[in-house]
Amino acid sequence: MTRIAAALALSTALVTLAGPLAAQSQGDWTVGVGVGYVNPKSNNGTLAGGAATVDDSTQGIFTVEYFIRDNLGIELLAATPFKHDVSISGIGYAGNVKQLPPTLSLNYHFPTNSAWKPYLGIGVNYTTFFEESSPLGTLKLDDSFGVAVNAGLDYQISDRGALRLNARWINIETEATLNGAAIGTAEIDPLVIGVQYVHRF
Repeated sequence: MTRIAAALALSTALVTLAGPLAAQSQGDWTVGVGVGYVNPKSNNGTLAGGAATVDDSTQGIFTVEYFIRDNLGIELLAATPFKHDVSISGIGYAGNVKQLPPTLSLNYHFPTNSAWKPYLGIGVNYTTFFEESSPLGTLKLDDSFGVAVNAGLDYQISDRGALRLNARWINIETEATLNGAAIGTAEIDPLVIGVQYVHRF
């Protein structure tokens, strides 16, 4: 939660310094392409009686946003599959898993009289886990629903193009089973840092 507060505080400060507002148009579409770095929190719960650690991952990310009103957009985040190694204290390497975290958010953009345009958003995430592999047996992770909050900053490089830096916190918790037996809950709750090029249509 400290990382969420820091991201929101940064975006709020940028909004305060931004200057007069200039509306973005209802009906606009934007498409973003870039990379996302998924950094799970440091304490990932207890699995099979030991402290679990889920490592980080970097993959391509894509966003599509439609402005339902001036300044207010609905955004869908998609990605190529992230892959994470899982370790358990006392056991060591326990396996790996792939995941996809599509996220639907409502974003409020703070259009300004400058090239810098911050925004804040809140939404819902659905994370699906697949291709689990473990030397200990058959590992399975349940899919997860959770809240997602994000803060971002666009830098306009042309009339329709912008570079975007975004920080997104996602609540991801999944029940794990090994050989059909429950072994605990993995609490991933990552901070996702994204860098993108965003084009407005």
